[in-house]
Amino acid sequence: MRVERLGDGEPELAVVAAIHGDEPCGMRAIERLIAEGPAVERPVKLIVANERALDEGVRYTEADLNRIFPGAPDAPEYERRLATDLLREVRDCTVLSLHSTQSFDRPFAVIEADDPIAAAVSPYLSIEAAVDVGGFAEGRLIDYADVIEIECGYQGSAAAAENAYELIREFLTAVGALSGGEPDTRQVPIYRLERRIPKDPADDYGVLVENFERVAAGTVFATAGERELVADEPFYPVLLSSHGYQEEFGYAAERIGAFDRTPVETERGSHASGR
Repeated sequence: MRVERLGDGEPELAVVAAIHGDEPCGMRAIERLIAEGPAVERPVKLIVANERALDEGVRYTEADLNRIFPGAPDAPEYERRLATDLLREVRDCTVLSLHSTQSFDRPFAVIEADDPIAAAVSPYLSIEAAVDVGGFAEGRLIDYADVIEIECGYQGSAAAAENAYELIREFLTAVGALSGGEPDTRQVPIYRLERRIPKDPADDYGVLVENFERVAAGTVFATAGERELVADEPFYPVLLSSHGYQEEFGYAAERIGAFDRTPVETERGSHASGR
C-alpha cells in the first residue's frame, strides 16, 4: 500500500485507488495529482491500496478486498491483512474511493443513502447517479468508513482515468481542500439495489437494456444462450453487463429520490466502530 500526502498536518480527507488491481484509473489520477502538487487548504492522504494486484493486473490475488472488510491482521490471505491496514489509514477520514466497471461508461456513486457525507458531497460531483447498496454492503469499505465510492467509467479506459482525476478535484473542492470558487452542483438521482439478477450457465450472454433506464414489465432485458430473460416487474438496471460478473448479470434497483445541494460538513470517525 502506497500512501502519499498533500499539505501539512494530520489528514481528515483521503482518496483511495486500486482497491481492485484491474481498475487502474484511480492510480493514474492520483499520480497525475501528485505530479502537479497543488496547494491544499486541508491535508489529504492519497492511497494506492492493492499494489500487488495492480502489478499483476488482476482484481485481487487471494481475496476480493472490497468484500472482506474489516479484514484480520493475522489472516493468511494478503488482502485480508491489507483490509485491516487500509481501514486503519482511512478510519478518521472522509474518503473518495475510485473504481471502474465493465457495465457503464459514465461515473456514478456507490453509497449508503443514510450517510450524510454522501448526501452533501454527491451534488458536487460529475456523476450520473448515486446507488444505495442497501443490504449488499457487507464487507465493503463503505460499511466501515465515511466513503463515497465512484465507478469512474470503463475498466482500463483513458476516459475513466480522466474522469477519476476530475472527480478527485471536484471532491477536494467540495470539502474545502482545493480553492477554485463555488463548485458546480447538480441534482443526483438515487437508486437502491433490490436484488441480484442471476446468470444461468451458457456459452454467451447479452444485455439488451441500458443501465439506469427503466425496464418495463414484460421486456426482454438479457439473454443467456437461447434463453430470454423477461422482466416480471418494472426495474432499473444497475451494473448490468454480459461479462462483468461470473454468476450474475448485475442488479435490479428502484429509484428512491435525489440528492440536492446541502452544506458540506465532514466529521471524523462516524464509522469508527463499523455498523
